[in-house]
Parts: sequence; C-alpha cells; structure tokens
Amino acid sequence: MMRFIGLVLLVFITGCSQSDKVTLHAGDSILAFGDSLTVSVGAKSSTYPQQLAQLTGLEVIASGVSGEQTAQGLERFKRALDTHQVQAVVLLEGGNDFLRNQDSGQTKANLGAMITHAQSKGIAVILVAVPTKSLFLSDAPLYQQLSEQYQVVLVADILSELLGDNRFKSDAIHLNDQGYRRLALAIADVIEVER
Repeated sequence: MMRFIGLVLLVFITGCSQSDKVTLHAGDSILAFGDSLTVSVGAKSSTYPQQLAQLTGLEVIASGVSGEQTAQGLERFKRALDTHQVQAVVLLEGGNDFLRNQDSGQTKANLGAMITHAQSKGIAVILVAVPTKSLFLSDAPLYQQLSEQYQVVLVADILSELLGDNRFKSDAIHLNDQGYRRLALAIADVIEVER
C-alpha cells in the first residue's frame, strides 16, 4: 500500500513540475512580446530579451512597444506570430492597461485572445504576471486565472518584487540593468532547453 501511495505521489509531483516549464530544443526561437518592459526602458546596457538569449542559448526576437495597451497589442501580436517562426512566446503585457485604468475584464480577454492565437499555432506561451496599480505591489489576479484557464506557464511575483525595490528600478514603472537581469533569470528558469 505504501509503495502505491509513493508511486502516486511521484507521478503527481513529476506532473506538477513539468507543467511549470516550457521545453524547447537547440535551434528554437522565442518571441519576447510586450510593452516598454520588453523594450527594456531604463536599461543602460543589454535588454532583457538579449540577456534571455544569452542565458538560454536560443534566438530571442524582441517585439516591444512602449506605452502599448493590450487592445493594440492583440493586433500586433497576431502579425508578429505570422511574421516570425517561433516555438515559444514570452507575453509581458497589461501594465499600461492598469496605469490607464482600463477595464480588467477587457485586459484579461485581450491576453486570453493572444494566448489562444499562439496555442492555435502550436506555440508555447510563458505569461509574465504584471502588478496592479496600488501602493503595495502584487500581481493582478487575472494572470493566475489565465495561466490556469489556458494551462500556460506563469512567471509570477517577479515584477511585483522588482518594482517594489528601488535597487532594481530606473523609475516608478521601469527596471534598471539589475532588474532586467533578474527578470531574464526568472524567465530563463521556466525554460528547459534540450540539446
């Protein structure tokens, strides 16, 4: 009986840990899609997509637009996936929606449409949670909901943590070099590259 319980636990633990990573292969490409954080506004040296490429050994295509909201991002996202042949996308959008007090239901719907579009093309999605606009930064709940609904890997808490610490910020809403390095490390941590 104990052996059976142990086997069930092993299968459960293994199953859970595998859902927390995206497996890619040497030669695969990643699209880093988002707003000014993807552009890496505030960085004096390399951007987070450049650092992610160094950490993973994969091609990372940066596709960021400063100030972009998810409504505009949705149309650009579809074009970007039609233009670039990638196996995974890092989706980091929503911050400008929160800053401009957009309806969170619409933000969630726009992000959901982006995820659905990527999945329809067989592209893995890594969703980076963005904090809500408040005194004490915490991830907007819609990111966890989207992760569960669409079964995508979520990079949670990292932006809330970094933007809540002046050592990692260049201004109130952007990171500095150290912050972008930590963001790249957190994203790289959910990517497994098979060589």
